[in-house]
Amino acid sequence: MRKVISDMLNQDPRVHVIGTARNGEDALRKRKELRPDVMTLDVEMPIMNGLETLKHVMNDDPCPVVMISSTTKQGAENTMLAMEYGAVDFVTKPSGAISLDIDRVENEIVEKVVYAARARLRRSSPKPIVQLRAVQFVKRPSRTLPSSAQKMIAIGTSTGGPKALKDVITKLPGSLKAPVLIVQHMPAGFTRSLAERLDSLSELTVKEAEDGDVLKNGVAYIAPGGYHLAVKQEHSSYVIQTHLEEPRRGHRPSVDVMYESLSAINDIETIAVIMTGMGADGSEGLMKLKQSGSCYAIAEAEESCVVFGMPKVAIRTKLVDEVVHIQEIAGRIMRQVQ
Repeated sequence: MRKVISDMLNQDPRVHVIGTARNGEDALRKRKELRPDVMTLDVEMPIMNGLETLKHVMNDDPCPVVMISSTTKQGAENTMLAMEYGAVDFVTKPSGAISLDIDRVENEIVEKVVYAARARLRRSSPKPIVQLRAVQFVKRPSRTLPSSAQKMIAIGTSTGGPKALKDVITKLPGSLKAPVLIVQHMPAGFTRSLAERLDSLSELTVKEAEDGDVLKNGVAYIAPGGYHLAVKQEHSSYVIQTHLEEPRRGHRPSVDVMYESLSAINDIETIAVIMTGMGADGSEGLMKLKQSGSCYAIAEAEESCVVFGMPKVAIRTKLVDEVVHIQEIAGRIMRQVQ
């Protein structure tokens, strides 16, 4: 696997592999000598596994890390821990620990390593930085909502998202008077582990969304990997739909799809939050949310983003109401919900 992955990376002119290591202990020694810009770490390694190695890297001298993981339940749980410990992103092996068909994810490995080299690593206790931006008004239909209008919190994120979600979701109270909808770009098999991890750390109930779920206040629903998440109104209830329509901007689930479904529902107030991630997912959906009526938009500040892609594009629409550090987002959500 070391040889195959090295060959893949070396074929790209943007990347030069300067060393390989047999296990975590070997990796820590070589890292001090070679000073790489990016490391890839297999979750499963002898002597010192990927998680222990990652802890040492992040504690001693942080470096962008891309994890290589299996799709087993244990592999998915360990990958979520790796994201929490500070890994930038992960790639899943197609067929187990020794994946002879790893070339199927060659482009993904290369692109994630390249992006990781430009990632911003967050300190464990960052000083909150808040940027307030004037509200940008757009011409949209006039609509007066009653104070009792149902509020919806809709969060979109990608690279760096699992750790960012932990920072936000664990600060929201169990008594939250709104459901939380989450699209995290992630393959099938990992979103359930993400939901279970966040549920164990939060006052909110956090679950992987299922088709037909009736939205409840104080519950966070994470779009299942490989499926779009949408919301429809049925009488006085709001119900989740998961479906397999074509990916948007290469993503399924897509933040745009979630936002567009909310824009079609009357008499709700949406708090749209766009956090760290590469690409532009969420911006087109945000435009439709703003055009349709009541929406307050929050974007994560560049200072705390692992990759300032999705928030940057959203801010360029001039429809974002506030740009704030990740540590401030939960508080800003609560201001809009109360």
